[in-house]
Amino acid sequence: MCGIAGLCGYNSNGEKNIRRMNERLIHRGPDAGDIWNSPGDLVWFGHRRLAIRDLSQNGSQPMVSRSGKSVIVYNGEIYNADKLADLLKEKGYVTSFRGTSDTEVLLEAIEHLGITETLKFCKGMFALAVYDMETHEISLARDRIGEKPLYYGFVNGNFVFASEISAIRAIEGFKNRIFEEALNLYFCHGYIPAPYTIYQDIYKLEPGTILKVSAPFSYFRPVHEDDETGVITGVQRSGGEHSFETYYDIREVAINGQKNQFKGTAEEAADELEKRLKESIRGQLVSDVPIGAFLSAGIDSSTVVALMQDVSPEKVKTFTIGMQDPKYNEAEAAKEIAAHLGTEHTELYITEQDAKDVIPNIPHMFGEPFADSSQIPTYLVSKMTREHVTVSLSGDGGDELFCGYRSYESVDRIWNKMKGIPVGLRKGAGKMLAHSRAAHSDEILRDKARLLQAKSPEDLYRIQYEMVPFAKEVAKSKIMLPYKYSLSEKDVLSEVNHDIMLMDMKMYHPDDILVKVDRAGMAVSLESRIPLLDPDVVEFAWSLPVSLLRDKKTGEGKQVLRNVLYRHVPKELMDRPKKGFSIPIGSWLKTSELKDWAEDLIAEDKLKREGYLNPEVVHKIWNNFMSEDGTYQPLIWYILMFEQWLDYGII
Repeated sequence: MCGIAGLCGYNSNGEKNIRRMNERLIHRGPDAGDIWNSPGDLVWFGHRRLAIRDLSQNGSQPMVSRSGKSVIVYNGEIYNADKLADLLKEKGYVTSFRGTSDTEVLLEAIEHLGITETLKFCKGMFALAVYDMETHEISLARDRIGEKPLYYGFVNGNFVFASEISAIRAIEGFKNRIFEEALNLYFCHGYIPAPYTIYQDIYKLEPGTILKVSAPFSYFRPVHEDDETGVITGVQRSGGEHSFETYYDIREVAINGQKNQFKGTAEEAADELEKRLKESIRGQLVSDVPIGAFLSAGIDSSTVVALMQDVSPEKVKTFTIGMQDPKYNEAEAAKEIAAHLGTEHTELYITEQDAKDVIPNIPHMFGEPFADSSQIPTYLVSKMTREHVTVSLSGDGGDELFCGYRSYESVDRIWNKMKGIPVGLRKGAGKMLAHSRAAHSDEILRDKARLLQAKSPEDLYRIQYEMVPFAKEVAKSKIMLPYKYSLSEKDVLSEVNHDIMLMDMKMYHPDDILVKVDRAGMAVSLESRIPLLDPDVVEFAWSLPVSLLRDKKTGEGKQVLRNVLYRHVPKELMDRPKKGFSIPIGSWLKTSELKDWAEDLIAEDKLKREGYLNPEVVHKIWNNFMSEDGTYQPLIWYILMFEQWLDYGII
């Protein structure tokens, strides 16, 4: 795992700026770092290395191809690099390699096979930039699902890119303004969906996408021409050549999977999934440094560890954190699972103070406002794990791929009750209820009024997902940008659950879950690998009917994954309430010094001076939260994380 950076057109101060960018990425690559510049200093590349495979200088970057035509900076792992190397040899493009790094194989493949064909062949997680010194074209690319980040855009009129937005901020004279139009999205979700970021003219590259930019690397920005889907369908440009290409589209995978559904039994589905997962895990065990796995008491991580132990010749190293509060502690259950599987298990019980000590580092860790509070335990388990290994496998992706969230079942249930009522009648009733006297004092009635106005299951899920009181009133900007949460008619699948699973795979998973895992791990120089996101596993998951994913009687999801796990771990060890990977932020804000910290962040005169938020709305939310009847609202944490980000001089 590494950090990459690049800039164009800086000429005399290019070296100074690329070194500044590299310095901001040392945590992503503490083992080595270097820079490269093209003739005439038109293009500068920077790289920080976390050595995982081929620890010698043969794996160092930026790396120039054997022909001298291309240069690459790359962050990630290609798990089937050996097969790609064999393909290059079979075709006669390469007779031998200088070392054993996947970087060299990837670079030679891109030069000989083309970037699109190469990336379609690759299994892995990655973000990369390749510069063709003959055509003066830079190609940026990101892996299929979005495990590795890549930001790009313009600073002082010059094209730039980096693994983290903090590296772009390091450029001398950076003065991109806060993109206020993105704040409504942030306060609805707790993160800013791609392609947007908190800054104007800086964007996130979408998963499964290649962006090609040619000299003179002049200004352009992504354009969302389809307001319904929020899909990038073109670019706005002012000179030069720029193009986006989607080489992997999760929508197409889902649609094709449901058109060609798996016809076997539940047992046969478990057989096939276990086979594919084992193959994925074998590939992800390739490493020249110590490797382990996160283990909670959940289905996903337990399945990964069980199969990892099954295919590994040695004891798997597993890691868990626990808390003294039994409502949030899964460490005891995880310890029992580890004992049954025979892993070399390490656990750490964290204190309230341990968690609080992480909070000041959050703005620097994530670079822009990000408010999934499980960011804190994710960082702590990563920090503990890094003391023992350099690579750790995780179970992320199970909920989105195998219908695990309870919200999926609730949307299905609510929609089945509503769908028989004509849309016009429901909308009229919803509007009347919303304006009724009873709804003014009853939050539940207001929520029901919004749900009644849903025009589809996807719309119902969106409304339910965004049903945070006052979320759209917090920011002063009233513009709601288009984004990729909604589905177009051509995307809608045969079953409600599949529709909303696809919505999560398009935005929530890459823009929240994978961001959290990457930044928390990279903050301590830990590489995280996710076997469930192997393309063979993903494509099989999308071929499964809901009947093999969710129990109709109990509403319990991930049935096929459970069937695999129960072959290795007794059901009684897993048959307990899921507590989630979270911490009691709500109670801490009410009962400890965090209350003073929060009130300082949202002081009325401070909010007025900054000018981004509505002080009256913010204090209405805070007072409701602090009242005797108030409950913890995620929106409180969203507000505090935004204000802390502002306070740390991020602008």
